[in-house]
Amino acid sequence: MYCYVKNIIDFVLALVGLILLSPLFLIVAILIKIDSKGPVFFVQERLGKNGKIFKIYKFRTMVEGAIKMGTGLRTNENDPRITRVGSVLRKTSIDEVPQIINVLKGEMSIIGPRPPVPYHPKKYEEYTGEEKKRFMVRPGITGYAQVILRNGGTWNERIKLDIEYVDKMSFWLDLRIFFKTIYIVATKKNIYLNKDVN
Repeated sequence: MYCYVKNIIDFVLALVGLILLSPLFLIVAILIKIDSKGPVFFVQERLGKNGKIFKIYKFRTMVEGAIKMGTGLRTNENDPRITRVGSVLRKTSIDEVPQIINVLKGEMSIIGPRPPVPYHPKKYEEYTGEEKKRFMVRPGITGYAQVILRNGGTWNERIKLDIEYVDKMSFWLDLRIFFKTIYIVATKKNIYLNKDVN
């Protein structure tokens, strides 16, 4: 029952958010284009509900083709691939805002397990039956593992927390995660540790 209500809440919040944040989209897009060559958005395939692959949207924070340079998917605070505007977007988590488009498309939720890339840490077929529980719900812009570990922790720790979230999922848990996310973004904890390229 809650999953159905959650989908409605997600759509309404994403729609309102897109309308209210449209000026921000325009400003950020202009700054990204002025700062470096390349597209405004970073688009990458991710694993969604039931292992279905979809394309996630983020504001580009690194030089074009960054995934093929340096440390690949992994980044750190002094990563030379991060642009000047990108550094600010990452510190404020504004780079994640375009994912409300994914929410409107029904591919993501506001709250849920973060979607991994199809091949890292492993392919969908390689997850155990228990681990696949994290894919029983739509992936989120933020989630239980993120508010506890931020970008720290190992994949095994994150997956364990994702499964715990699916087992305990409720409106009140989502509300707690939402407000804790705001606190974490404001305090800028562990912004770069284990953060994927984008």
